[in-house]
Amino acid sequence: MTIVLLVFAVLGAGCATVFPRNIVPEQLSNEAELAGMPNIRVWGDAPAESFVALFRAERHKMAAFTSAVGRSEQQSRAFNIVAISGGADNGAFGAGLLVGWSDAGTRPDFDVVTGVSAGALTAPFVYLGQGKDVQLREIFTKYTRSDIYDPGIIAPLFGGGLVDSSPLGSLIANYVDEAFLRDVARERKKGRILLIGTTNLDAERPVLWDMGRIAMSGHPQALSLFRKVLLASASIPGAFPPVRIKVRAGGQTYEELHVDGGVTQQVFVPPSSVAGRGLGSATKASPARRLFIIRNGKITPEWEAVEEGIFSISRRSVFTLIKSQSIGDLYRIYVNALADGTDFNLAAIPSSFSVRWAEPFEKAYMQALYDEGYRSGVQGYRWIKVPPGLATRSKIPTLKRPETLDLTLSLSD
Repeated sequence: MTIVLLVFAVLGAGCATVFPRNIVPEQLSNEAELAGMPNIRVWGDAPAESFVALFRAERHKMAAFTSAVGRSEQQSRAFNIVAISGGADNGAFGAGLLVGWSDAGTRPDFDVVTGVSAGALTAPFVYLGQGKDVQLREIFTKYTRSDIYDPGIIAPLFGGGLVDSSPLGSLIANYVDEAFLRDVARERKKGRILLIGTTNLDAERPVLWDMGRIAMSGHPQALSLFRKVLLASASIPGAFPPVRIKVRAGGQTYEELHVDGGVTQQVFVPPSSVAGRGLGSATKASPARRLFIIRNGKITPEWEAVEEGIFSISRRSVFTLIKSQSIGDLYRIYVNALADGTDFNLAAIPSSFSVRWAEPFEKAYMQALYDEGYRSGVQGYRWIKVPPGLATRSKIPTLKRPETLDLTLSLSD
């Protein structure tokens, strides 16, 4: 679906009606904040220091942890991060894998959960744990494309998009209510972190939203913003309208344009060394760091006979571009994991999966893909230890950072 709509967007560029907005001046872009909700987001490409504040709450979690368990258990406990990529209807694979993993009884309570695009619609349910598995399964097996966008409307009516994404907004609202927000706030108070990625089009930069802090803010617009961020992360630029988010800077109100987080990063992983140091400072131990990446797509080449038409060529080229970008993201993350001493684990749709869809968000296709992921999860998925193209991890030299940034956080901060 992502590819089809994106090609429609390229071919129909310039047709949509655009409504004026007050754009954040470039010199104020770094100080723009949401009124009444400060420190709820960070640039996704920011230096590691910028992520320190996101992990400060770990000290409260670990203070309680140290009083409840013995030192041997503290030292054996791992710091677990899961990062869920985009993939539109391919997100059914990740949903199935996570639910199967949960039913197997081996899925950890992740300390950090990140989601981009389709992964943004998965991540909040994973963050809240096994009790939300039924809803997670529904999201990717119960609905069709009419629940995501109106397939009968492709026209310049929606201000920057070729289709109306209000059905997706309504679907998000059906699941994300005040009770859902309270649950997210409760988990954030324990120190667990949920990050959702969007792309700020004006700045041409990724933005990471601390959804737990939004939920904890008590702001009357917190629920609306939470929903907007999820919608923005899944809004394919040019196809779906961008999501406008009001911010304050320099004493004035402006509007930012946010779209699919996958435009800038197909999958996002925060600096695990920062997270681990925040955890270790509370326990006086060095917890193992484990990173799990769920790539909702294939990472191997797929042969396809391409017709010599503009639509076929454009579709195939964009598909290849996105796949190549996602593999590049995996290599970048892998190198950082090696440098940080983090255990790297990757899951992707197997090359053997051969079911094809006849239309976007086709139930039969999504159910088959969900079942594929579920079987893998419940049977014990064999995680891929290196990005595609690398034979074995043992053949890769150990990397060390030239300088180690000391971001240790004390309980008295």
